[in-house]
Amino acid sequence: MFDLPTLALFAAACLALTLTPGPDMLLIASRSASQGRASGFATLAGIQAGTYCHALAAALGLSQLFLAVPVAYDVVRYLGAAYLLYLAWKTIRSSGSAVAPSAETRRYSVGVVFRQGLFTNLLNPKMALFALALFPQFVHPEAGSVALQILLLATVLNGIGLVVNGTVILTASGLGRILAGRSRLRRAPQYLLGTVFAGLALRLALDEGR
Repeated sequence: MFDLPTLALFAAACLALTLTPGPDMLLIASRSASQGRASGFATLAGIQAGTYCHALAAALGLSQLFLAVPVAYDVVRYLGAAYLLYLAWKTIRSSGSAVAPSAETRRYSVGVVFRQGLFTNLLNPKMALFALALFPQFVHPEAGSVALQILLLATVLNGIGLVVNGTVILTASGLGRILAGRSRLRRAPQYLLGTVFAGLALRLALDEGR
């Protein structure tokens, strides 16, 4: 379906994209530092599931809705910002740490963290526009199903993201354990995660570019 040069070019673009620090990498790193590698990988899995959803939306033409109806873009953008602010509030209010969790922090199961990563990705309309801008450049309608081609490209992107962000998760979770072992820094990763959520909310709410 894809020739080798096309796949190589797309993979190179994906590698450059995933190696560039951005909101997803920052969220994954802070989640890993605050709650360990399992939560980091769950966050990554949620984000990558969201990537498949945006890829499918691009294949079906749904992403073009944000270009045709600006108010739809703004509604999703503000919903995403509100959700991130809620996560920031919940994170900072909770007690305990990744190493010595309290009863409240135990509520953040892997499933909950996965859903948070998924919704954070889905409620970012810029991801829909990114998928709409990137994937069609490498799709050839005459080669078969456009939807299947886009989903295959999303799989390549997620595979490269797993390698890059997996390294970030392992590094950040190790750093989190070191910080949690020091009483005065025990809650530092948790505050970092809350700050990241708040910062992403502010960025999403104020960034009107389409």
